[in-house]
Amino acid sequence: MLYQSAALDLAFQALADPTRRGIVERLSLGPATVSELARPLPMSLPAVSQHLAVLERSGLVISEKVGRVRTCRIEPQALSEAEQWFHTRRLEWERRLDRLGEYLEQLTKEGSEDGA
Repeated sequence: MLYQSAALDLAFQALADPTRRGIVERLSLGPATVSELARPLPMSLPAVSQHLAVLERSGLVISEKVGRVRTCRIEPQALSEAEQWFHTRRLEWERRLDRLGEYLEQLTKEGSEDGA
């Protein structure tokens, strides 16, 4: 469980930056070279490489170098773990809100019976 928490921490830290979220969004369409990822961004190639390094450390992105070209791709398992974490939290809150709704409905019924 501790490892999972550390992995999630790294993923969420990596995704906290809008540039890195944009890179992940682009890579969700398919693999891309570092140059392709950098082209639309208003920053230097070394700055993009730093963002990619954060994404790689988090496990969200994997890169492979062939010759002088580094190609990056998304790591679906890391995104799946983050999505699963959100899903579990959402289910917990839905259950809590359902119980609250039931309680409020019961209070409303009791209040209308007392006033009758």
